[in-house]
Amino acid sequence: MIDILIAGLSLGAVYSLVALGFVIIYKTSEVLNFAHGSFVVAGAYITARTSEVFGFFGAVVAGILGAALLAVIVERVLVRPIRDASIISLTIMTIGLEVILNTELVRQIGVDILPLGQPWGASSIMILGAAIPVNRLVAIATAVVIVVVFLLAFRYSSWGVSMRAAAEDRETAELLGMRLGKISIMSWLIAGALAAIAGIFLTGAPTPGLAPTLAAVAMRAFPAAIIGGLDSVGGALAGGMIIGLTEAIATGYQSQLEFLGRGIGDVMPFIVLIIVLVIRPQGLFGRKEIARA
Repeated sequence: MIDILIAGLSLGAVYSLVALGFVIIYKTSEVLNFAHGSFVVAGAYITARTSEVFGFFGAVVAGILGAALLAVIVERVLVRPIRDASIISLTIMTIGLEVILNTELVRQIGVDILPLGQPWGASSIMILGAAIPVNRLVAIATAVVIVVVFLLAFRYSSWGVSMRAAAEDRETAELLGMRLGKISIMSWLIAGALAAIAGIFLTGAPTPGLAPTLAAVAMRAFPAAIIGGLDSVGGALAGGMIIGLTEAIATGYQSQLEFLGRGIGDVMPFIVLIIVLVIRPQGLFGRKEIARA
């Protein structure tokens, strides 16, 4: 049970980073970005291809910058020109973009599994009699640091205050002189960087490396964002932990849950998503929209 819980916490921490990207983009741009999974793959792919040249940590920087740049290009070239379009149009555009980006990234990856060269490799540490991959522990520690720094910046920095103001009332924020375009591009950049960091840990032990299926794995963080509430930063963190623990428990007890079908761990995040939305459509921490006649 110890290794299952730690696996769930590490998955939840990584999913929280991806879900945080979903929430940041939605709060500032009102775009439900279904192409976010490709940002995860792009960051991991750039890291894998450059690790022999720059070393692991240099490749990590390259991967983060590459994914952040890709996110900025998407915002500038595709989202900004049609930002006055309906939410449905923007969402459908990101779905098409995800298909295009994922198809090209899968073609570039090929049939091989690409190692990213994490220096801790597949080594494990014994905790209460369970062998825990170091990659999972590093993922938890890194995610905690990033989340704490982000929450502090979100609350106290000028960007965080501007972002919260824009999310609360875009028209008023613009009338007060806030540069919504700058806020939006910074949010996409941060979301792309968070996606790359998540991709680096999702390809570490016990996973052997970067595989073409990474985008599908990354998209399991989408239910985390919805469950927590798309307008709640704290909800993204809670949703990520709920999804990570649920998936790990379902996978760890697969033999006992075989009557539900094989691969129940893969679909469990979406089962939880449906249950939460039926009970609380705005998510656990989302605000309920009130329409006045």
